[in-house]
Amino acid sequence: MSDDAPLLLEFADGIARITIDHPPINLLGAEIFAALHGVIERLEQDETTRVVILESADPDFFIAHGDVETIVSVPTDPAPEVSELPFTHVILERWRKLPQITIAKIEGFTRGGGSEMSLVCDMRFAAIDRAVFGQPEVALGILPGAGGTARLTRMLGAARASEIILGGDDFTALEAERYGWVNRALRADEIGPFVDRLASRIASYPIETLRETKRTIQATAEDAIERDLLREQRSFDRLMSDPRTERVARMQRFLDRGVQTRDGERHLAEACAKLGIETTD
Repeated sequence: MSDDAPLLLEFADGIARITIDHPPINLLGAEIFAALHGVIERLEQDETTRVVILESADPDFFIAHGDVETIVSVPTDPAPEVSELPFTHVILERWRKLPQITIAKIEGFTRGGGSEMSLVCDMRFAAIDRAVFGQPEVALGILPGAGGTARLTRMLGAARASEIILGGDDFTALEAERYGWVNRALRADEIGPFVDRLASRIASYPIETLRETKRTIQATAEDAIERDLLREQRSFDRLMSDPRTERVARMQRFLDRGVQTRDGERHLAEACAKLGIETTD
């Protein structure tokens, strides 16, 4: 990949390290998805790599969320009901089904599409006092449209998924650990060595054993996930065209109030709670 690619890829000792580097806040958009497609194509054909670590070059932002500026520009005309998963879901499902064991090492803000990207990894580890999780979409007039409703409900149960998605608040690494959103919350100085040791241990095992075991686990944990993702996409599409959601107005306030900036993201949950108010104090 070129030096200015949003994803940096390194290989060593059976481990691939993918580093997200897309300033200023690692927004999940066309650039990252295009790069991710290329990475997936390579890993799907890789017969030697056993483990993939996904991390960020920016300790303040893993993936902030989807690019609201792009979403607000989507036409409000009703779209035909989809019968197949669209590109976003296809890419994330291909990532989930990679033959390698995937580990997300999460530091910094990880909301919306960033959270949904981490959910398709086999394991997630979060840095205490650095990682912040959230699903703010409902405040913007939409719903988590990259697997959040399907995967969080499966992973955490309906009650906790409802609190996260409908409440739209932020969750610390320790809260995410308690809910089961991540495997463990670790101190910032511990998370790197821990993930590296775990990845090295897994990478020492027979590759066919790892692949068969992953397929077996996923067959149990993700049964009928594509059906639920399709249901989520249809609901997302309906909200995108329904004027009663105030989607465009809310997203424009989100942008006008400077929320989608490095400073604004630190107060996103509080700002989203006020998006129904026309003017700020």
